[in-house]
Amino acid sequence: MSFELIKDVRSITGAGMSDVKKALDEAGGDKDKAIEILRKKGQKIAAKKSDREIKEGVIALSKDGDKLAIVGLGCETDFVARNEDFQNAVEDLAKKLLEMGKDEFENWATKYIQDELITKIGENLQLANFDILEGKIIGTYLHSNKKVAAAIVLSEGSEEIAREIAMHTAAMAPGYLKPEDVPTAELDKEREIYAEQLKKEGKPENMIAKISEGKINKYYTEVCLLKQNFVKEDKKPIEKFLEENKAVIETFGYYSL
Repeated sequence: MSFELIKDVRSITGAGMSDVKKALDEAGGDKDKAIEILRKKGQKIAAKKSDREIKEGVIALSKDGDKLAIVGLGCETDFVARNEDFQNAVEDLAKKLLEMGKDEFENWATKYIQDELITKIGENLQLANFDILEGKIIGTYLHSNKKVAAAIVLSEGSEEIAREIAMHTAAMAPGYLKPEDVPTAELDKEREIYAEQLKKEGKPENMIAKISEGKINKYYTEVCLLKQNFVKEDKKPIEKFLEENKAVIETFGYYSL
């Protein structure tokens, strides 16, 4: 059994030297069979590690023309999150998502992570989030820690403006684009909470509904991107910033680990 063969199998699987030797012995020196044996063992290793808590991870972006793919992969430790091999693996996943599309990606990625990446990296890994956005004008922002990202798609405007709003989105984490997007059930729950608070404060019954609506408008400025004040100009709502720059948001994405 040559050292080159051992080295080759080890580089493909990420398994330890002794495990590679055992697998090659079991496979009678057959490289493909040894890799299969190691992958099967990797699945067992992955199962043992799957109950470990995911506390870290990174997000990667991949863009090609008018399509943007975003993938977040969780891991256990900051040591792994900062590892170049791990970060490259997440970037490869984002490229694969761009190539495959969302429909096929999740099943493929889950199997790939379980069968290969966990064995190679040596920690529990989980696909945290993935998405594809499309549009002619796309701006992105990825925080330096690679744990927070945002993407903005404009139907009118420039990439520079899209990037500015993406940076704002990463900082302010809006849940919706505009008030009309907030689910009725969520608003009803907020109104219920406000009503209880106002009753405890002794507000008159006939004033509670009016005050609650004022609070709902304030709620919109917290959760709706268009109503939030721009982080760079805290007195100017994003919708005003867009108007001044002749830009229109088509859709957006906020991603965090």
